[in-house]
Amino acid sequence: MFKNCAYKHHATLIQKSIFAHGFQIERMSEKIVKVGDINCGSDELFLISGPCVIEDETTMMKTAEKLKEVSERMNIDIIYKSSFVKDNRSSLKFYRGPGIDEGLKLLQKIKNDFGFTILSDIHTPAQAAPAGEVLDVIQIPAYLCMQSELLVESAKTGKVVNIKHGQFLAPENMIKPVEKVLESGNDQVILTERGYTFGYNDLVVDPRSFYHLRQPGFPVVFDITHSIRKYGIPSADPKGGNREFLPTIARAGVAAGVDGVFIETHPEPAKALCDAASQLCVYDLEEFLKPLIEIHNLEVQYR
Repeated sequence: MFKNCAYKHHATLIQKSIFAHGFQIERMSEKIVKVGDINCGSDELFLISGPCVIEDETTMMKTAEKLKEVSERMNIDIIYKSSFVKDNRSSLKFYRGPGIDEGLKLLQKIKNDFGFTILSDIHTPAQAAPAGEVLDVIQIPAYLCMQSELLVESAKTGKVVNIKHGQFLAPENMIKPVEKVLESGNDQVILTERGYTFGYNDLVVDPRSFYHLRQPGFPVVFDITHSIRKYGIPSADPKGGNREFLPTIARAGVAAGVDGVFIETHPEPAKALCDAASQLCVYDLEEFLKPLIEIHNLEVQYR
């Protein structure tokens, strides 16, 4: 697309290989990471979706049922996501989830009943091994993306490791946690953008981040719903999220060439026990996805 020599020289520099524990990664390469039958990083857009935190079984199954319908009707692969523990709530009074044992049990049921691959996050190294028995993707929370032992233990499970971009970390520095996973013997990595700290209690999504996150050569996901959260305001308060920005930033991210989108969904977001101000109603998901899929199908023609 760019013909001038200066750009060609820059492209050559960023394509130089990095080596970690026997893995050779070409910068700007297009590594496919398999999650079950889903080829993350291919020309097909994929979706990570589900309630922010595991709630009662009825809510979880309702969400899974609708997501299955959306997947089949729109021919889009979906990884079911929900957290068994939300360990970064701003108050001990807020609901944190059922815990690892009950949470994994319910996620296994969803896996069995609907055939979804499953993603959830861990917060301590000791959670990696038991989580790996159920999960197809182990997620590293943004706040914890540089925690070495957490990354190492997640990598040792052999499962795909989704590392969320820390709100405090320049996107080009995300190569550091990637290297920790590679050096631990696992090259199944996904990187997820979720907004960057922009002043006090606010987040901004910088499109340049998608470019930087792509350089290590792994699939890139855009976490749309977390990017509209307003820190310092409880998520149950409607002011705790800027939902009006969802279509704008979602379309911008897909146009920038992300491989997947991350959209937390709930049957009744206003009643959600976590991130009520930012989750999308699962019954609105299909209409929300239509322009994203069209934009993605156009974008891949120019890669």
